[in-house]
Amino acid sequence: MIKMARRPKLLVLCHTVPYPPDGGVWLRTYNVLRLLAERFDMTMLCFERVVPRGLEASHDLSQAITALGQLGAVEVCRIPELHSRPRLLWNHFRSLVRGQVYTYYRHSSRVLKQRLRQLLASTAFDLVHVDSLDLCGYLPYLRDLPVVCVHHNVESQLLRARARAERALWRRAYIGYQARLMERAERQWCPRVALNVTVSEHDAATLARLAPGGKYAVVPNGVDTSYFARNDDSGHKPEGLVFVGSNTWFPNSDALNYFCEEILPRIRHLAGSVPVRWVGLASENDRAWFRDRYGVDVTGYVDDVRSYVAQARCYVVPLRVGGGTRLKILDAWSMRAAVVSTSVGCAGLQAEHDQNILIADTPDDFAKAVVRVLRDDGLRSRLGQNGRTLVERKYSWQVIGRGMIDEYLLTLGDGPRHTTTNVGSSVCAESAG
Repeated sequence: MIKMARRPKLLVLCHTVPYPPDGGVWLRTYNVLRLLAERFDMTMLCFERVVPRGLEASHDLSQAITALGQLGAVEVCRIPELHSRPRLLWNHFRSLVRGQVYTYYRHSSRVLKQRLRQLLASTAFDLVHVDSLDLCGYLPYLRDLPVVCVHHNVESQLLRARARAERALWRRAYIGYQARLMERAERQWCPRVALNVTVSEHDAATLARLAPGGKYAVVPNGVDTSYFARNDDSGHKPEGLVFVGSNTWFPNSDALNYFCEEILPRIRHLAGSVPVRWVGLASENDRAWFRDRYGVDVTGYVDDVRSYVAQARCYVVPLRVGGGTRLKILDAWSMRAAVVSTSVGCAGLQAEHDQNILIADTPDDFAKAVVRVLRDDGLRSRLGQNGRTLVERKYSWQVIGRGMIDEYLLTLGDGPRHTTTNVGSSVCAESAG
């Protein structure tokens, strides 16, 4: 570990304001920054968060700035295309014509570039944390500063999977084109930054195959085990099924349709009427559609998902598309929920079938696994307790933070490094990936 006479200065570039930490990338980013703030003096430049209409009150920017301000200095910049439809169309056109991935143009901002230049001229930063390769357009401005780039997924692979799932030929072609452009960006930039951080060994190995000259470390997703703790004193008897995830993200939307069309009829054939709640952001039209057609309660956005998880007998994760690791499963495990998932849904986690989870990849197998949990209280209790034990041992942010901070501090020095390390425990160990 590198010892410094002062707290090192960390510049953070975020592609979205990571507050409130109410799902996915925001949960991970906020908790990572919270841990980094314990050892670094941080300056954060963030792009605004896309807030769906009607949720402005629960995503107040001033509250986010106040909360993040407790971690360090923070400034927020607008995403130009969110305020100009011509700019949105222009960004897609430039991507097609110039062969540069679309997200490069989406996050291109003169205002942020100017502020970045000012900060680099006035402050001697020791390290830069870039929270997504979507911000690759800013990497040339960082000159010789060591950069840690976070990959929440292997985006090129996620885009490829999404393209395969698209029915419209033109959308399939365009998203496939974006996948190739993103892979080109991964090949270009992964070897150039000081360290690439992934959330799973599988993602690290995938990037290492694409860009073998890069350095990679695995910092798994984590969970706040104090916040996601089950209260069994409510007196409410758990019933039915629950899933947590925004329907505005394609993998979740695909999972919901797959579950309703292929799995739910089989569950109801085996177990009769079973209530289902799908918790997360969704349009009013989608909520009405799934309620009327399938009898599924799509709740829309909620501030706190814990009561919904606690009230369900089984937590389902029928994902067919995805990458990284599932924060939703970590939260469920932390609350001692019995989880049934596809292999894709639990990829990257220490998921052991019939120990802490049931894994099923066909509609028949998935339905039978869910019915097992619904009918067997002993199985449900065992899966839930084993899940809780696992997150306490491996996936709590307190555990993850120890190794992660060492990895960031090591990046400041010139010492030897492993090609791939895993910092899911307090000791960094070589990975076969």
